[in-house]
Amino acid sequence: MIRKKGIAVSPGIAIAQFIVIDNEEFDISEPAVSGAQTGDELERLQGALDVSKREILELQNYTQDRIGKEAARIFDFHLGLLEDQVLIDKFHEGIESSQVTAEYAVASVLRSYAKEFLDMPEYLAERVKDVYDIEKRLLRNLTGQERPSIGNLNRDAIIIAHDLTPSQTAGMDRRHVKGIATDAGGATSHTAIVARALGIPAVVGLENITASVKGNEHVIIDGNRGIVIIDPDTDTLLECQNFGAIQNAFLHSLDALQLLPAVTTDKHEITLLGNIEFPEEVKSVLEKGGEGIGLYRTEFLFLRGDREPTEEEHYEAYCEVIRACGNKPILIRTLDLGADKYTQSRARTPERNPFLGCRSIRFCLQNIPLFRRQIRAILRASVNGDVHMLFPLVTNIMELRQAKSIVRDVAEDLEEEGIPHRPDIPMGIMVEVPATALQADAFAREVDFFSIGTNDLVQYTLAVDRGNEKVASLFTAAHPAVLRLIREVIRTGLQHEIPVSLCGEIAGDPEFTLLLLGLGLRKFSCTPSAIPEVKKLIRSVSIKQAMEVARQISRFDSDKEITSYLRAVTRKVIPEFYGEEA
Repeated sequence: MIRKKGIAVSPGIAIAQFIVIDNEEFDISEPAVSGAQTGDELERLQGALDVSKREILELQNYTQDRIGKEAARIFDFHLGLLEDQVLIDKFHEGIESSQVTAEYAVASVLRSYAKEFLDMPEYLAERVKDVYDIEKRLLRNLTGQERPSIGNLNRDAIIIAHDLTPSQTAGMDRRHVKGIATDAGGATSHTAIVARALGIPAVVGLENITASVKGNEHVIIDGNRGIVIIDPDTDTLLECQNFGAIQNAFLHSLDALQLLPAVTTDKHEITLLGNIEFPEEVKSVLEKGGEGIGLYRTEFLFLRGDREPTEEEHYEAYCEVIRACGNKPILIRTLDLGADKYTQSRARTPERNPFLGCRSIRFCLQNIPLFRRQIRAILRASVNGDVHMLFPLVTNIMELRQAKSIVRDVAEDLEEEGIPHRPDIPMGIMVEVPATALQADAFAREVDFFSIGTNDLVQYTLAVDRGNEKVASLFTAAHPAVLRLIREVIRTGLQHEIPVSLCGEIAGDPEFTLLLLGLGLRKFSCTPSAIPEVKKLIRSVSIKQAMEVARQISRFDSDKEITSYLRAVTRKVIPEFYGEEA
């Protein structure tokens, strides 16, 4: 039995035999052709381009029907490449000038194109995968080689691969693909996004899972804890099967909570909101019992293509969310670009440490036209619903004041143009760095609300890269220093009578719910799938119990003690969450 730890990206338990999806290999070792053959090669190339475009359009439509149109826009970049005349001209040049086969021209041009991005951060790594995906598709259609498919399986299986291309992930047979485990990938990879949308348990970033499997062993995927178990013994297999059955029954029991309020046993009302990236996710938030959108990440507008979105594209996306939400609140976060998301791809000289560089509000304040376009769209859309504007990674008062000044200027422009907008839109900040948390009192005088972003707050407080599996064990919100900062921000909000929400990962972790309630938090925003579990715990406890948990936690001086204690008290409240009978 082998147990491996990776990055949990899609929750759930899956048990099945595995299928390894190997990288495709194509024979392009004989590149030379005669001058008389170049016409035939150009014709073969055009045929492969045409077939590839048809395949991608079919896959995009299929993805849109199953997951939604925003997720399907992953393939906009693919179509853009296949229709890029500059790229096609390079293929032609290789065939005509160098007299090589169409396969060789395609492989050499696209691999050269991919190399330009290889040393870039995570966002560009995803683009490299897209380029390789296109290369493989074109080579398959040129050679007639049958592609390995996970779209038509004849048995249940765990898919194991070094990585999965966007085409492979989107085309998976949901009936038989029970889980996914990959060597590479992170929480924002295409594999992670699609797996979450399809509800397939997945663990990525396992480094060498493909080299660890052999024979016909069963594999267990624990998408809740990021654990993969290869060839489990009988006891482990029975334990996980029992755990999965109990948890599955527990999750189904949560459906009854959808229309019930999130209220404690001593009648304290708690607000549960959802975090979303795509407009289609609003439906899931409402179906799970969410009362609105506590964090609308808008970066997808940039990441879905290779150009900057227009004001109208911003506006339409926001209006789509507003229409879906009705009169429920929506917190739209302004662009959190930078680091692994966008800015490094545009930089002539990428930053050595982009997480400490020009990202988020800093990037926006250095790219005012881009920032103004988004603000115009938000102000215009806000007349249609209960919209709030949220600035990310603010670290000093001057950044906040400059951002607010730009909002006022944009509102004045819209007024002069006679365009409907909301000039008094509520504005708040993400509390994501220790400097902001420690100066919360000053910020509270200038904002309408706080939203605590614990993912970055932990990263910056503990000096731990949250995307680095080598130090993953050090990344924990249970560290006493992190909890002290969270407590002070909540207290400051209460003192100044401004709302405080928390939208980091721990908002959706039931093991932290009692503690956060005890610290005074009354507004949680989490992934849609986590809402029912958090609501279940809230409806099972009193604020008095929660305050006692917070008092006990204040006596501990290590994250290990805190984690163990929180797990123990949560287990008493909802044992089903741990696969135990109530």
